[in-house]
Amino acid sequence: MTTPTLKQSRGPEFTRILGLGAARGDLSVPNDDLVGPINSSDEWIQQRTGIVTRTRASADVSAVDLAAEAGAEAIAAAGISPEQVDLVLIATISNVQQSPSMAAVVADRVGANPAAAYDLNAACAGYAYAIAQADALIRSGAAHYALVIGAEKLSDIVDPTDRSISFLLGDGAGAAVVGPSDFPGISPTVWGSDGSKADAVGMSGTLTEFRDGTAAWPTLRQEGQTVFRWAVWEMAKVAKQALEEAGVEASDLAAFIPHQANMRIVDEFAKQLKLPETVVIARDIETTGNTSAASIPLATHRLLQGHPELSGGLALQIGFGAGLVFGAQVVVLP
Repeated sequence: MTTPTLKQSRGPEFTRILGLGAARGDLSVPNDDLVGPINSSDEWIQQRTGIVTRTRASADVSAVDLAAEAGAEAIAAAGISPEQVDLVLIATISNVQQSPSMAAVVADRVGANPAAAYDLNAACAGYAYAIAQADALIRSGAAHYALVIGAEKLSDIVDPTDRSISFLLGDGAGAAVVGPSDFPGISPTVWGSDGSKADAVGMSGTLTEFRDGTAAWPTLRQEGQTVFRWAVWEMAKVAKQALEEAGVEASDLAAFIPHQANMRIVDEFAKQLKLPETVVIARDIETTGNTSAASIPLATHRLLQGHPELSGGLALQIGFGAGLVFGAQVVVLP
């Protein structure tokens, strides 16, 4: 018996980001509101992180709400109809429901039902991972237009007394529509992980421990110095490798958009990459805080609002966080 040859799908040769959307928490929370439980000060937080205030969402605003708002804006900015979106990817670590996925709910809310939809957890590298997947799936023919969202309500999983991370975190969602392109708009992604350092940043306990009464509600915590050293030294190497994979130099960039983890890390990146003054560096952390998977798209959205002349230019984006995981690529800004 001869086995029939299976059909194979094939999509466009290139993809690019067609439009962006953003939704930040509705509350602005200054440092002074958080310093009491961690016995700190506004000056200490600004010196160590560059954060002056961060956005957080009210109790009745969920991560799903933020994701749907950002997604709808991205679809409108891309100039396509919601029905054309046939893939929805949401990068998140703060979906308080294990199932159903946030992506399936958001796909319906934005009018993309019955798009394929799933969540992915790559922490602060989640958006870069999702962009890589959207690019690959569209070029393979598995999808035509992808809605990629980084969405977090980290205030749901923060311990106000945790001096290692509580003052860093904010809430928000950033979205991008990825679709076919006549030219390369997304470079090969440099990504990976180091699970040997899994204890450096992550949740304080498990849901089963919480259920059994052996642990409190799980919240984010980190070994600050371990994460800082890894980010500064190892991730600068990844960023340089991403430039090599894209076939460009630092001087070719219009913008550098790293995960908004800490302003000191951002500044050190700029030094190690020897970025010329012509490269605009995203510093959204100052007023938004660290929003994990949402930080790169939120920073990109704000950067283009303030610098519309960057449209069409090249941006190096890199995410890194719990896992430990990392992902970086060069994209053409919409």
